[in-house]
Amino acid sequence: MNAQNKTLATGRVHLVGAGPGPLDLLTLRALHCLQQAEVLIYDRLVDAAVLETVPSDCLRIPAGKASGHHLMPQADINRCMVEHAQQGKRVVRLKGGDPNVFGRAAEEMAALLDAQIPFEVIPGVTAASSAAAAAGFSLTHRELSHSCVFLAGHGANGPLDYDWPALAKPQQTRVFYMGVERLRLIGEKLIQHGLSPSTPAALVYGAQCEQQEVMACRLEDLMAANPGYRSSPGLLVIGEAVQLSPRFSH
Repeated sequence: MNAQNKTLATGRVHLVGAGPGPLDLLTLRALHCLQQAEVLIYDRLVDAAVLETVPSDCLRIPAGKASGHHLMPQADINRCMVEHAQQGKRVVRLKGGDPNVFGRAAEEMAALLDAQIPFEVIPGVTAASSAAAAAGFSLTHRELSHSCVFLAGHGANGPLDYDWPALAKPQQTRVFYMGVERLRLIGEKLIQHGLSPSTPAALVYGAQCEQQEVMACRLEDLMAANPGYRSSPGLLVIGEAVQLSPRFSH
């Protein structure tokens, strides 16, 4: 097969962000890709209404990840995308939130580049901005928070190795993805390095969805409650701007 025929036979992969869940928070470009999909590889948290936007003959492949359980390892996901694209298929890899924010898009892009598969990334509404909107506060504020940092709540290879003194400095919003189960550890680290225990903090579960739940109070009170993991995904947000939430309790 010559190079021209090989190009014609190769499909394309779209790494698509589904946003926080509801269909009406999906971008128009994401919707267009879904409506043209021949193969859909989707994560566990994608709403059923979003999945129904693909054609009836689209091959659907669940690749969900839950705490402590991966339905499909990342290497298998990479291989699945490549194999279907090499068959000339239009492949959509659908992820919750935004693919480029703790969505392993970099690993998947690397696999596609290695296989010389054309692809594009379609951003989605991030979990962080969804959670802040759901709880009624802004991630940044010209008087309360001059910066916002996104962090993983668990390390890929073990303990959290962050610059805790820098993170403990005031007037910043810290958003911990996958940080619910390590709430107490994160809080202890920040307080140990100088953050006030009374700093506003919030846990937001299922942001923008029907099962949405918001807990907003002082960090020390949130640590004492330590509500833990839920079936809905949760984000931990710590920073002065959280006090603006109408859900915040002193």
